Amino acid sequence: MRGVYVVIAELPEAMDIQVGRRRTDHFEAGFYGYVGSALSGLEKRLARHLANRKRLHWHIDYLLDVATVRAVVYAETGQKKECLIARALSVKLASKSNFGCSDCNCPSHLFFSRDPENLSEAVLDSFKLLGLNPSKIADCADFTIRRRQ
Repeated sequence: MRGVYVVIAELPEAMDIQVGRRRTDHFEAGFYGYVGSALSGLEKRLARHLANRKRLHWHIDYLLDVATVRAVVYAETGQKKECLIARALSVKLASKSNFGCSDCNCPSHLFFSRDPENLSEAVLDSFKLLGLNPSKIADCADFTIRRRQ
């Protein structure tokens, strides 16, 4: 299955996090939504994001190393729509500059809200705005993607 997703994670307290070898960023306490795509295997990509032990490679790996994933919103699509979702979220939410977007021209693929409901609503709205049919995984400890019949 191919698709696009947003991982929603909670950072319980503000902290400085080293992101990669050269960069340290300050992250406020609250909820973060990371926009990504997996056009060669959605379930495998999400399983990697949700794994407790992994090699830190992508920007999001460094945040998820200290944050707790609370939910994942995803939709099946063969089209690269992650940048469109990021643009839609940038209208409603604060973002972390140059995070998760080294392979595109977007200002960011990481968005922030102190209110988890506000973040979830903005994410679901952005999927629907693009004609995607979002599914939400709220219990990430029991992760599986159910294929639509």
